[in-house]
Amino acid sequence: MNLQTETSVPDWGPFGRPLFDDPGARALSRIGVVDVGSNSVRMVVFDGAARSPAYFYNEKIMCALGAGLAETGRLNPEGRVRALAALRRFQHLADDLDLPPLRVVATAAVREAADGADFCAEVKRETGLVIQVIDGEEEARLSAQGVLLGWPGAYGLICDIGGASMELAEIGSGQVGRRLTSPLGPLKLRDVPGGRRGRKAHIKQVMNDLRAQLGPQRDRLFLVGGSWRAIARVDMLRRNYPLKVLHEYRMTVRDVHETARYIERADLDKLRSKAGVSASRMALVPYAIDVLARLIREFKPKDIAISSYGIREGLLYEQMPQRLRDRDPLIEACYFAESKDARLPGFGKQLFEFVMPLFKSAPRPRVRLIKAACLLHDVSWRAHPDYRAEVCFDNVTRANLGGLKHSERVFIGLALQHRYRNKREGNRFEPIYALLDDKSQTQAEILGKAMRFGAMLWLKRDARMGRLHWYPKKRKLELHLPQEAAPLFSEVAEARFQSLVSALGATSEVFIEE
Repeated sequence: MNLQTETSVPDWGPFGRPLFDDPGARALSRIGVVDVGSNSVRMVVFDGAARSPAYFYNEKIMCALGAGLAETGRLNPEGRVRALAALRRFQHLADDLDLPPLRVVATAAVREAADGADFCAEVKRETGLVIQVIDGEEEARLSAQGVLLGWPGAYGLICDIGGASMELAEIGSGQVGRRLTSPLGPLKLRDVPGGRRGRKAHIKQVMNDLRAQLGPQRDRLFLVGGSWRAIARVDMLRRNYPLKVLHEYRMTVRDVHETARYIERADLDKLRSKAGVSASRMALVPYAIDVLARLIREFKPKDIAISSYGIREGLLYEQMPQRLRDRDPLIEACYFAESKDARLPGFGKQLFEFVMPLFKSAPRPRVRLIKAACLLHDVSWRAHPDYRAEVCFDNVTRANLGGLKHSERVFIGLALQHRYRNKREGNRFEPIYALLDDKSQTQAEILGKAMRFGAMLWLKRDARMGRLHWYPKKRKLELHLPQEAAPLFSEVAEARFQSLVSALGATSEVFIEE
């Protein structure tokens, strides 16, 4: 993350000011992209804080354009009709939404088919849309940029699997490195002769060649693509994993091998129903899992992460100036949520400064989460008071946020839950708490109770709200209040302060300053 800040504007820490009010960011505030893939055609309209956009609209049609391509050399005729209808619809939607011109890209199926150029010409005649047909290396680059949208500091190997191809790309230091493409898409693998034995031999041969070109890859493996996400859903089912969020879901090499055996033994119709995977996608999973099993044997990654961000997000990242790319997607999203939904936008800054004395020794990644929680502390105020704590936890743990591990989602969610409720026992989220270690759960509780108390000290903007002094060796917490804030320290505020003191296992003293 770039820590340089603009000297001409006020700043309050290493994260700088939000950029969603910047003209360059506003230019990206609502744009549409279309991905014409070998298996599906999807339109996404991005909206909101440009560095961490929300999905204003997201529609996918499973056209299977690449089905039978290996045998016929042409696009699937039925899929072609469906794809054209989908693109016609998408153009109408773009017109109705008053979007800038849609950015449309096509990948392996259209690229390789003998009638691919004819299809593009037909689309232009019928809809006015101009399809950019990209090669495999460009597809790999855009997918890798999509990963960088969600993980600015990501490093390792990206593997994007589509219907007719599989791409690899190295990333590190915010840059995309070497890129390779291969014919290991599930739709093509269905047509490999020799049954499963012949298919696995083909996969091994191609993967050996890829490894020879890229060399050993001992870092993280990022998986991009619908077939990988379907496998992750099955892995979640097998493990009884409590948080059903695919982005940043982690698997080990052992998990992949166990899930491969689980899929091999399963009735696919029953499995897809339990895992929430469509029939068309589940039909490709047995081919994709063979590819993944060989991939991890060859490259031996240290761990595996699912990325919900890919080529479409890469197209958005492509249009960002560097100053936007350098921002933290989590903090930008939280800034945007506060400005849009909080009762007192900007108070999150004061609250962050108020609670930070409790976390002087916190490492930078934890400080980042503390800041995010403070920015979000009031965005769910419209929820019914009886359910506000649950709504906060649910919103954060399941939100479309980039730059967050699952354990970090739980930390912020738990802190916000304690922002509205003293205790967390006896609710439906208890299995999810296990994703966070005991020490982090305690810190989240302390943060939540500090925010709960600090929210009682609202004053006019830029007024002093008091200071906390924490002496961890003495286990003593002091509250220093300015004279104008003293009336706010009433019975309820005092009870919340004592709840914070109790969570710290401390003694306390209150000072009213002249």
